[in-house]
Amino acid sequence: MIPRRSLATVTRYPGIVRSTVSLRQPLLGAVAWRKSGHVFPRRLADRAWESTAAPPTPPATPFPSSPASEPASSSSSSSANKEQETGHFDVKPNESLFFFENIFPRKLSSLLRYPTETDGDMTALLRRFYSASGSGGSLDPIAFVKRAIPEDMPVKVTEILPRLKDGGAFVKVQYDASISPSEIESTLLEKLEQHPLKPWFSPFRGIKARLVKGTPWLEDLYRFPSSLVKVEFVPPEPGAAAEELSEENLYSMFRRYGKIADILPQPFDSKVVPKYAQIGFPRLSDAIMARNCMHGFVVTESMGGGKTGTLLRLSYVKKVKAHSIWNWLTSHPRIVIPILAAILAGASVMIFDPIRTFFIKLHVSHSLRFTESRLYKWFKSQTDSLSFKSSRHMDGLNTVWNHRRDVIDQLQNWLDGSTFIVITGPRGSGKSEMVMDQALAGRKNVLLVDCKPIVDASGEAGTIKRLAGAVGFRPVFSWANSISSLIDLAVQSTTGVKAGFSETLDTQVSKILHTTTGALKQIGLSSRSKHDKDAQLSEDAYLEAHPENRPVIVIDNYLHKNEEITIVYDKIADWAASLVQNNIAHVIFLTSDSSYSKPLSRAMPDRVFRTLSLGDLEHKVAKNFVTSRLAEDNPESAKASVEDGKKTAKHMDLTGLDECIETLGGRLTDLEFLSRRIKAGQTPRQAVDEIVGETATDIVKIFLMGKTTESDKKWSAEQAWHLIKSLADAPSLRYHQVLLSPAFASSTSSNAADGEAALEALASAELIALKSHQGRPKLISAGKPLHQAAFSVLVGDRVLKAKMDMAIMKEMAKTEAKTIDAVETELSLLGQLPRQTLETAGRVTYLLEKLDASQRKIDDLEKQMVGLKKVLVEEY
Repeated sequence: MIPRRSLATVTRYPGIVRSTVSLRQPLLGAVAWRKSGHVFPRRLADRAWESTAAPPTPPATPFPSSPASEPASSSSSSSANKEQETGHFDVKPNESLFFFENIFPRKLSSLLRYPTETDGDMTALLRRFYSASGSGGSLDPIAFVKRAIPEDMPVKVTEILPRLKDGGAFVKVQYDASISPSEIESTLLEKLEQHPLKPWFSPFRGIKARLVKGTPWLEDLYRFPSSLVKVEFVPPEPGAAAEELSEENLYSMFRRYGKIADILPQPFDSKVVPKYAQIGFPRLSDAIMARNCMHGFVVTESMGGGKTGTLLRLSYVKKVKAHSIWNWLTSHPRIVIPILAAILAGASVMIFDPIRTFFIKLHVSHSLRFTESRLYKWFKSQTDSLSFKSSRHMDGLNTVWNHRRDVIDQLQNWLDGSTFIVITGPRGSGKSEMVMDQALAGRKNVLLVDCKPIVDASGEAGTIKRLAGAVGFRPVFSWANSISSLIDLAVQSTTGVKAGFSETLDTQVSKILHTTTGALKQIGLSSRSKHDKDAQLSEDAYLEAHPENRPVIVIDNYLHKNEEITIVYDKIADWAASLVQNNIAHVIFLTSDSSYSKPLSRAMPDRVFRTLSLGDLEHKVAKNFVTSRLAEDNPESAKASVEDGKKTAKHMDLTGLDECIETLGGRLTDLEFLSRRIKAGQTPRQAVDEIVGETATDIVKIFLMGKTTESDKKWSAEQAWHLIKSLADAPSLRYHQVLLSPAFASSTSSNAADGEAALEALASAELIALKSHQGRPKLISAGKPLHQAAFSVLVGDRVLKAKMDMAIMKEMAKTEAKTIDAVETELSLLGQLPRQTLETAGRVTYLLEKLDASQRKIDDLEKQMVGLKKVLVEEY
């Protein structure tokens, strides 16, 4: 068999010959090796140390005379080449092999895992290390071999082969016939026991040497020593039969190399051949010695090896620890993965939660906001005193706030107790400005949470990111949940159990709000001192006794989109209820949705929340607001003319301003829009006409001819047009009168079949407004005064009116056609009776009259549709 690399190659430098010398002479003067790359790879080339030539001294026992230099060289080269080809030592009858263990550090074998490191290379590294250490020969492994062999023993070393993986070396010795190998072994053991040689890397265990009884295999595979040795029983020659040795025989042969922990025979039902047994040694050094000395040993018949004998083939077995931590972790993923997820979650809480609490406190207290600094406020006060524009602007706003002074004072009074306040009003009525700029002006620790950008965010990651930004929760890893979901899916598909790395939107929102609650409580307790009179109170009692120290949470645009997905609204309502019930903070809800009481009542069923309602501004206040806005950009406004006791800007035509404000109503956003258009150079009438026209266009796009799919809205275009047409003629409609109209009572649209749900949806979209009486809806009016004017404009459009009226008539005609089909079906059933009776005559008459009435309605509708079609054909 040809080995994978050159083995036991004995080489030398030029001029250095191999000689048989007594160990009384220096063993090693130089070490050299030769590459044999023409047959074997260089990285696998093994190296051999050899004793160099020196003037021999007469041995204790005469030996045959040494050959000349060249013949000796030729002989050594021939022996080395043979060892390369066979992978085994060429041992002559007067030669024996000994294995010296614990010469090299076994930890060095880990470096042999790298393909660029070989025994020869490591030997060179060791020799350079020894040379640099300054210890000379005292640390040289070969010096230990020399010192281990008694000087008076008639042997001489002919070859030394290091085995770095095993931490030892094979030593071939030549001896005289007067001494046997067993005597040499006994002498070596006796000397090493009396005078132990301990290398520098093993100060507590000395070198050991044993006679090699078998034929060692000089391999360089990545097989490293193990305390468990596998002994295979193979025939010594092909075709022969091997005998499976008993445990007693194995014990008698291997006990001499060290204590045996266990002998594991091959299972009786195993079909593996060749037969084998495993021997476990408590000490790794004993296993190494046994493997190198007994590999290739032939057990004779007298020793229990059978008639032809049995060859022992030894190899290391990688011992797997059955209860090792890593093996257990990889074998129980259903237990380990949830535990790992819990550990990661706990580490995240310990590391990131204090950081997030710190940032939330900074966000609520506005510590990092430059506009809250004293220097900025001082500069702003100085510049505002010189700015005429700012003073005029404040004059206009002050007029609005003075108009709502009662509401502002009431809100400030409620903040002195445990408060859960709801402020309602149409969009654009200035709820947020009144609360933030007036009622809470100068108050510390105010947190504004705007629900509109949170609900409008796309995807769960966007919702989490915006909610975290609203409360100052950072750092937030919104993207990590997508990756965690993929990991969960992969783990679940492989192990059948969810890892729990990903979190649902509900869980993440709860986590953010819970962390915010802790930060708000710390803010409320930050002004507490041990010198206070009530310092002995608990934290909850202190917060209850000092409502002025609690932060204020303002939740704006609550129920901005009151749709199916309400998890954010529900979570915020529950969070706000817990803050108020635990006296941690004051909570103010700002909403324009009339159905706010349902989710808030679920969150606080045992408390009555306080409510404030904001309406449109009165005509006088609205006009004052517009004129102040018009004058703020004109430095000469002080010279403005006085009309009705109000200042108006020069060079502006304000003719018809009263009528225009009457048309727009008192909505702040609409009044602001009007003032900007007048500043741009338009007259009030032109500005209002454009605003009304744009509003009418928006109504048509959204409610009448929108691209919204049927499943996304709860009303039909016919229902919206019925309200627009009816409100254009009257400022208000009776609620149930509208419900009984054909457009709501018998709508053919599946999503608009429920008339009450359609009215609520249109009210949420602010097309109309519902007014209640004793808890029930009573009247229906336009969503805002501007819509009332837009309705009149839409009804005046003959083409649009004809189109929408014809759509309603078609729907009514379909309803009557369904009625006729039902009547005809019943009449057909009655006609199949065997004879007509007096009892069925009344029913037949009723059905015939109903059939006639429905047909008359269809005829009238078709006549009206003829005129509408003519309008559509003739007009643009």
